[in-house]
Amino acid sequence: MRRSPPGQGAEAVAPANTTALLGLAYMKLGHRIVDGVVSAGFPQRPAHSAVFAHIDVDSGTRLSTLAARANITPQAMGELVDDLERLEYIVRRPDPDDRRAKRIILTQRGRECVAVAQRTIAEIEAELEALLGRRQLGLVHRALRRIIAEDERVESAEQMDERGN
Repeated sequence: MRRSPPGQGAEAVAPANTTALLGLAYMKLGHRIVDGVVSAGFPQRPAHSAVFAHIDVDSGTRLSTLAARANITPQAMGELVDDLERLEYIVRRPDPDDRRAKRIILTQRGRECVAVAQRTIAEIEAELEALLGRRQLGLVHRALRRIIAEDERVESAEQMDERGN
């Protein structure tokens, strides 16, 4: 919950909990990546990041896998894939492992877009290092990796409990 001190708008106060802070940072940095890509001539919306952030660049990815990775419904992912297909960033091709399924594959234009995004991310990382210092940024990375690893450990244990193992 956001609370504003007297005389200040809600925008002036950052969220007080870790989840909200991480979400806000993710959103702001994600918008900067999209801005970098758009300014380089690759029009898209921030929502399209759900595809670009989760696609296997070399081999492509099934739509259902993209949806699961992005934590959105297959229908919502399908709409994003349709958009990106119209923009010629991706194509649907038969999955070599299962001809009934399709893989979402980056086109050359899509690969160029991803390369611009990766350069933009590198620039943002350099800015964060300048802001925080190498040591502090390293601590942030280690802390986030610990959070992720612990969440994966808990999730795995819960799945084993559900199966009765």
